[in-house]
Amino acid sequence: MNNLTPPLSPAHVPETDTELRVHLDRPIGPITVEVTRGGMVESVHRAIAAVVDADGKPVMAWGDIDRLVYARSAIKPLQALPVLETGAADAFGLTEDQIALCCASHSGEPMHVDRVTKWLAQLGLSVANLECGPQLPYNDAAAKEILRSGAQPTRAHNNCSGKHSGMLTTAVHMGEAPRGYTTPDHPVQQRCFEAVQSMSGEDLSGTPRGVDGCGIPVFGCSLKGLATAMARMADPSKLSADRQHAIQRIIKACAAHPLMLSGTDEFNSVVLAETGVTCLLKGGAEGVYAGAVPGQGLGICLKVDDGAGRASKATFGAILRHLGVIDEAMETRLAHQLTPDVTNWEGRVVGRIRAPADLSF
Repeated sequence: MNNLTPPLSPAHVPETDTELRVHLDRPIGPITVEVTRGGMVESVHRAIAAVVDADGKPVMAWGDIDRLVYARSAIKPLQALPVLETGAADAFGLTEDQIALCCASHSGEPMHVDRVTKWLAQLGLSVANLECGPQLPYNDAAAKEILRSGAQPTRAHNNCSGKHSGMLTTAVHMGEAPRGYTTPDHPVQQRCFEAVQSMSGEDLSGTPRGVDGCGIPVFGCSLKGLATAMARMADPSKLSADRQHAIQRIIKACAAHPLMLSGTDEFNSVVLAETGVTCLLKGGAEGVYAGAVPGQGLGICLKVDDGAGRASKATFGAILRHLGVIDEAMETRLAHQLTPDVTNWEGRVVGRIRAPADLSF
């Protein structure tokens, strides 16, 4: 484990150059993702990655996999475990698409927003009870429609509103106050923290803390620990029967409703539609990506040093190709996602984003 300064509180931001260097002065990731334009590599992103089994044993590793990172939205499938384990999902009759939405960073399309709004009504709540902020949809058509109509985006448009709806479902089911469900000391967040900690196999009580974009707490975990947590999603045989059942339901729901995880033409949804139950994948902000490969009992987690999402997708796709999760036929169908084009404002292809051909496995 790296030597770290005392954990940062949610309100603490380093103010001095010295303090910043303690957190940022580390070896750069050995994986190089290239962005080409014409005949030249114009930009480079660097990443670290780990592939481990359910016992936490590294199968493949690039860089310092003991490095602490914030997993951001990449661990939403883990944070969804309490929704099922508390009995909340069954008590409110959540459907598979709603379970998938618990794990989503959706693009704010009507299919997402309408489901969230109706779901909250099931709970006797409304969009006002969501503690994630209003957000213009990621989906271009949905965003343009809001702007054209003169309306304002709501909290239901927030890409994390499905996860928040799942959290509110557990609060209502457990008889807890919905207000303040995003605070670290609320039972909702304590259950989520415990789920991630137990699945990672690490003591996360003293790691750095922060606040996510949607308002919930984030906490540092090693890249290896996050990959281990996902490996235990892939192979839950040593977990309790209740947790095994919850994991199976989450994997099945996400595979059956890939569009709920992200949205139309989005990497997460498009790849998931191809892989189905053979790979549960989830991206997060600041260049984090994670996945579980049930058929092989493996977990994957990666982090791009500069936080570029385009690089995390390229790297994750390369790892899936190496593991055989994406075969040649899938690779052809997914080419626009795995090595996306760089286009100019006229739509002309001027370059490409690619993981290096010589990435050593």
